[in-house]
Amino acid sequence: MVGIPAGEFLMGSPANEKGRFDTEGPLHRVSLKAFALGKYDVTSEQFLTFLRETGYQPAPCNSILKMKWNSPGDGRAYPPYDVEPRRWPAVCLDWKDANAYIAWLNTKARHSAGGAANGPYRLPSEAEWEFAARGGTATARWWGNEIGSGNANCNGCGSKWDDSELSDVDSFAPNPFGLYGMLGNAWQWTQDCWHQNYVGAPANGSAWTEKNCGKHVLRGGSWDNLPIFIRAAARSGGGADGGEYDYSSLAGFRVARTLP
Repeated sequence: MVGIPAGEFLMGSPANEKGRFDTEGPLHRVSLKAFALGKYDVTSEQFLTFLRETGYQPAPCNSILKMKWNSPGDGRAYPPYDVEPRRWPAVCLDWKDANAYIAWLNTKARHSAGGAANGPYRLPSEAEWEFAARGGTATARWWGNEIGSGNANCNGCGSKWDDSELSDVDSFAPNPFGLYGMLGNAWQWTQDCWHQNYVGAPANGSAWTEKNCGKHVLRGGSWDNLPIFIRAAARSGGGADGGEYDYSSLAGFRVARTLP
């Protein structure tokens, strides 16, 4: 994991940012405490380890194509694709699946800590995710305002994987915080409930949650999205149970850690 320093930033996008959606406003200042974030998305190999140890069975992310992780038990588990590189980000996961993996991590952490009440791992808040994705920059993408070529995997990013398939989690250069793959390749779940804009959003970097929210926030865009979605401020919402094809089949996550 990578330590992310405490800081302050303007969350959202200015009205003149190319590709901006109304859901990215209003711009608002957010102050955050230091935290840690996974250097990479959780990989296929890591998620298979979780399935083999627990027997957890994710729901299909595409029932028509029968696309799903298979976890028959007895220490066996199989990814959605017959031949899936171990360093691909684990996708075909809904918000509940991400939290099941994190609960497993926290169980291991509690055992290591001699039975401490709560584990330190969680999904990042939406504000933490954007702060980390920007890496101290204020441009549309950490490398600049334009999409350029070879900076990420999307439908128009200029990579060999564009609009074709996932790429390994370390296929592109890291951002200034040392994080890989924050934009493109696979959508990433956050803790927050989906809201249509930032009116009333927390200013302290905490997750904006409520009981029984129907959707949660996804960030980062994926390999089949156009460049307007491959921006630090771009955001969307997906059902917690994977009810939306685009997100349930193309969504993964990375783990955050609360620091003492």
